[in-house]
Amino acid sequence: MGVPSQPPKVLPLLAAFSRYDEALDWARQQASQDWGAVILESPRFEFTETDFYQQEMGPDLRKTFFAFETLVDPGALPDLKLQTNDWEQQYGNSHEHREPRPLNLDPGYIGEGKLVLASTKDHAHRIYLRDGIFAEVTLGYRSRSWKMQEWTYPDYRREDFHQFFAACRAYLREQRRAHS
Repeated sequence: MGVPSQPPKVLPLLAAFSRYDEALDWARQQASQDWGAVILESPRFEFTETDFYQQEMGPDLRKTFFAFETLVDPGALPDLKLQTNDWEQQYGNSHEHREPRPLNLDPGYIGEGKLVLASTKDHAHRIYLRDGIFAEVTLGYRSRSWKMQEWTYPDYRREDFHQFFAACRAYLREQRRAHS
């Protein structure tokens, strides 16, 4: 019989995308106020893999990732998603942009073996957590590299994203070694 135990803490990750640099800057500031110091920040990648968001967010989108210094319990993922939903609404209500959704925020986390994203949408590959929030393992880590799933979003298949996620994973491993 398996014995339940606390899972190891994970590295919180926030994906932010928008056509507006000020929205990405606002997201970074908001998240660091509530989640702590940003320890790693990706470049602002061009988001060209799909035009799915263009109608509600406009053209010329860029995506960036923030990883945070303080490790968290993976069970906090629903709280992070609900909070980022509130932030998106706050930003949209307090800034004058013509698009209905000028900022998109997707929280998740990196563990040693996976990158997990939160979602409000159910699907066959997503597990319900609570409060209307689901989780999906977007990438797995095996044989020293990130591996895609059949459902992995097109942009999360990018090698430049994987390089950033590898740096995040290395930071996580370093933190775990330092605190064990």
